[in-house]
Amino acid sequence: MNIIFLLAPFSVVLGLIAVGAFVWTLRSGQYDDIEGSAARILIDDDADADAPGP
Repeated sequence: MNIIFLLAPFSVVLGLIAVGAFVWTLRSGQYDDIEGSAARILIDDDADADAPGP
C-alpha cells in the first residue's frame, strides 16, 4: 500500500512532463505544415544526383 504514495505523484509528474513537451512542440512550430511534409517524402529530387553520368 505504501507504493501507491510513491507511484501516484510520480505518475502526475510524468504526465506534466509529457504535457509540457507537447506544448513545447506546439510553440516551436513542429505541426505547422503537416501536408507539406507528407508530400515532400514522395518527391524524388536526389535520385538524379546519385545516378552515374554518361
